Amino acid sequence: MPSLHSLSVKLVSVAVLAVGVLSGCDNEQAKKPPTPEMLVYCGITMVNPIKEIARILEPQLGVKIVISQGGSEDLYQSLKVAQKGDLYLPGSASYRKQHLDEGLLGDFAHVGYNQAALLVVKGNPLGLGRDLKQLANPDYKVVIGDPTTGSIGRETKRILDRVGIYDAVRGNVYFLTTDSRNLNQALKNKDADVAVNWRATAFFPENRPQIDAIDLDTQVATPKKLLINLLTFSAMPDKARQFMDFAASEKGQAIFRAYGFLDNTLNADQGR
Repeated sequence: MPSLHSLSVKLVSVAVLAVGVLSGCDNEQAKKPPTPEMLVYCGITMVNPIKEIARILEPQLGVKIVISQGGSEDLYQSLKVAQKGDLYLPGSASYRKQHLDEGLLGDFAHVGYNQAALLVVKGNPLGLGRDLKQLANPDYKVVIGDPTTGSIGRETKRILDRVGIYDAVRGNVYFLTTDSRNLNQALKNKDADVAVNWRATAFFPENRPQIDAIDLDTQVATPKKLLINLLTFSAMPDKARQFMDFAASEKGQAIFRAYGFLDNTLNADQGR
């Protein structure tokens, strides 16, 4: 029969061994490098297809893809200050043109088109049509985007200026909001009867049951190119380019089409 002393020695040895094993596991975990992160600045309208593409590519690229979403101009100003990130997808190619001289936007890929439309409560209970002049009618609660914060606000101003009624509509709006998500939320909350927004957002699963789109003439609401831009300070430009290439490929375009976007095969002369 073993003595109490020998049992104590054995128990201490087992305890020391267990601690050593656990310590070794901790050291192994500590030695494992963290998964690198790819940061994508994405206009709110395009978040759904970009999230889906991110889920497909994360295991292939060996990265965690983080999406920063917001109004296109707000996002650009954020990346400009942070000097951190890999890709920038605004709601219109005009943001690339406007900011290209600043040297932060490198290569790009064309991933489809946005087009503005009138969005209304499901079923269009007020029987609104395509005539933009109805937006100046005080009988309707109208919501539009702020042209200084997001792509849809800028596009709305361009469209209404083209037909000479921006000031009249601006004087009639119930309120301005920052981006496409807040425009749709106003309709879903019944805080608005009609909004000018990107048509694709009416087809998103979270909006489809409550919102309908009224398409505008393409001569008035020109399809706007969507360009995903490689940031010149990207820490992983090769992987970022693979993301861009996939988004522009047929598989990527099928994802964009599923969320209501026009794909990049549209006649180039039709989009700017």
